[in-house]
Amino acid sequence: MTGIAALIKRNMKLYFKDKGMFLTSLITPLILLVLYGTFLSNVYEDIFRSALQAAGAAASDKLIGGCVGGELISSLLAVSCVTVAFCSNLLMVQDKITGAKKDITITPVKPVTLALGYYMSTLFSTLLICFCATGVCLGYLSYVGWYLTVSDVASLFLDVFLLVLFGTALSSCVNFPLSTQGQASAVGTIISAGYGFICGAYMPISQFSEGNFFPAGYLRNQPA
Repeated sequence: MTGIAALIKRNMKLYFKDKGMFLTSLITPLILLVLYGTFLSNVYEDIFRSALQAAGAAASDKLIGGCVGGELISSLLAVSCVTVAFCSNLLMVQDKITGAKKDITITPVKPVTLALGYYMSTLFSTLLICFCATGVCLGYLSYVGWYLTVSDVASLFLDVFLLVLFGTALSSCVNFPLSTQGQASAVGTIISAGYGFICGAYMPISQFSEGNFFPAGYLRNQPA
């Protein structure tokens, strides 16, 4: 346990010390929050209003804003919990590039301990960033229309925790065979750009054709 704790501490210190990796991890939540709050919120609100008018119903702007805000932050967190984990786990690749991994393996550290150290440090770093992003999202939701209870907020943080576990495991599997800076940059770019579309975060799933399958679609279908 002492060896794992030392590896986790070392990896987290290197991650937060590297301003490049840390700022790269923050790009996705910040860009998505600005994008959603500035542009997509109006699009979704118009969709809700048109659907209510077609059904002969009405709702307050606060209620519509809260519903739209809830869907937007759910999609933001769904994407960030995975993309931030990939950025945080790039330290595994950096150690191969710099040769630091060879220095570590010279010591009597078991491969399982080394792998677990990378996983746990990535998990803690990603949780820290994603929980901060969740707090910012809740602040945004309180501005546009708050409707959550205490149990809802607790469930939200639990969902974020589970998503970070998944994102960390996925990034560990994908980043493990990488050994160059070019490979790491390519994988990070593909994941950051493509995962949002795969999980249906950037537009309602109903906007896609029926033949597409999105197992991680976090946005609800919107009425046309």
